[in-house]
Amino acid sequence: MNVTVLTAISDSRREAELAAGLHDTDLGVTVVRRCVDVADLLAAGAAGLAQAVVLSSDLRRLDRATVHRLHDTGLAVVALAPDDQATHERLRRLGIEVVVADGAVAARVAAAVVGAVRDHGPAGPPAPPYPADPEVGGGGGRLVAVWGAAGAPGRSVVAVNLASELAGLGHSALCVDLDTYSAAVAQLVGLLDDGSGVAAACRAANAGSLDESMLRRLSVEVRPRLRVLTGITAAHRWPEIRPALLEVVVDRARRAFDFVVVDVGFCVEQDEELSYDTVAPRRNGAAVSVLRAADLTIAVAAADPVGIARFVGAVGDLPTAGQGSPHLTVINRVRRSAIGRGDPAQQIALALGRYADIGEAVMVPDDPSTADAAIATGRTWAEVAPGSPARQALAGLARRIAGDPAPAAAPRWRGRLMQVRS
Repeated sequence: MNVTVLTAISDSRREAELAAGLHDTDLGVTVVRRCVDVADLLAAGAAGLAQAVVLSSDLRRLDRATVHRLHDTGLAVVALAPDDQATHERLRRLGIEVVVADGAVAARVAAAVVGAVRDHGPAGPPAPPYPADPEVGGGGGRLVAVWGAAGAPGRSVVAVNLASELAGLGHSALCVDLDTYSAAVAQLVGLLDDGSGVAAACRAANAGSLDESMLRRLSVEVRPRLRVLTGITAAHRWPEIRPALLEVVVDRARRAFDFVVVDVGFCVEQDEELSYDTVAPRRNGAAVSVLRAADLTIAVAAADPVGIARFVGAVGDLPTAGQGSPHLTVINRVRRSAIGRGDPAQQIALALGRYADIGEAVMVPDDPSTADAAIATGRTWAEVAPGSPARQALAGLARRIAGDPAPAAAPRWRGRLMQVRS
């Protein structure tokens, strides 16, 4: 078996010795390029020059995004690291599974490279959405994605109030603003929009340092048992929210909270690569990755002819459609004046059944006074109008999701303006 290898080792003398040693082994390992830095390594990997890379744990700018891009090009990654548990743990969080002692002889490194390439597959596996993380997948909390078609269906309002109702039932809840087009959760709960909790969490995940306690520090408590991870402060910051990092953020959130309610962007198109001849940036990758991972998707539509038409045209494009992931439909601001004659809920239900094959939907009555009071004061519907029909509809939805049929009185906590640190 002939294996071609790239190297990127901080110590040039060690790199030269290892390159010579690998050539002398009888395992067929050949060093085709010695890269000087991460940029050089990524360029060589994208050019398809090798099957594997051997890098040092102290390589500058080595992070989870770099490892993801190396995996994305089909490279098996082997790291040289000192015999230090903290270093090994950091490398595993970055997505590097094969680690060899820094002072190992060339034959040992060659054997690790051959084994990594064999496990990776002769031509490389299909590009994974994220580099492997041995800790990912053990979170016990439920992930609820809240999506809505283009326009103003009230997706963010539903996400915030649904998370609030789940917290009112006694569950710990985190509301995450993952809208890369128009983040709004911070304003809805009365937070100063001068920092992004989700961007800070992605940076920590990229460095391999994000854990449950850090995630709690990056989020803000807005009422008992409810915390918020604020979104990006400007739309042009969307490249900071990369799918390669979100798996870690979501997993840590599921470990720390009973429910993670994520407000995702409206757009779920996945054709960005058509405009690029290299690895494409994916503005919609955040929404797509969360929708694919969600235990439940709440699909929100506005209760008017335009809102229903947009919803019917877009709901079939959800990444969860046809893949077994359930979704519930929520029709927001149901009112007779926007529908015409007859019962508006019945008319909407008939349209959904005929044009989208949806047999059930949660109808949220229009209550502009409650919605305005909540936005003006940065509070939730449960705080400003506990008896509102709109609030009661979302409270019932929360009980259904939580499997708790008995209503519970939510504790009142007056919202206030708070500083957010990123």
